[in-house]
Amino acid sequence: MTRPEAGPLLSPGFWLHHAALTWRADLDARLRPLGLTHTQFMLLASLGWLEHLGGSPTQQEVAEYAGADRMMTSRVVRTLMQAGLIDREAHETDGRAVRLSLTPAGRELGARAIRVAQQVDRRFFGSDAPALRDSLRAIAQLRGADAFSEDGGPS
Repeated sequence: MTRPEAGPLLSPGFWLHHAALTWRADLDARLRPLGLTHTQFMLLASLGWLEHLGGSPTQQEVAEYAGADRMMTSRVVRTLMQAGLIDREAHETDGRAVRLSLTPAGRELGARAIRVAQQVDRRFFGSDAPALRDSLRAIAQLRGADAFSEDGGPS
């Protein structure tokens, strides 16, 4: 006889947490051969997308888009610069801000890593991906400021 589910097993949040851990572990394992951590990947991919939408974003814009802490972003940006994957230059009008751009090596590695992430997403989410994405976006936007416009760029 099986016991009915009770307690945390009834919580969607409980299962979201465990699903995220499983997805993240798989993605981490597949990014490792590329020499990237999850955070490095998120920052590279976010920088690439923001560049595509409108030129070199600020480091703060990349951090916000990726959902990364500012201090963590600063440390990871230094690592990515040392690896020759991104460049950083002073902002033209704001002395406290810097603009980021992908190097050719960063663009190539970012594209490879995005293909890996897309494979992981297809494996985990399959044909449910669009509906799940919409549900998760709605939840994420409850955080306060809507950081994502309809075209996927910063609002």
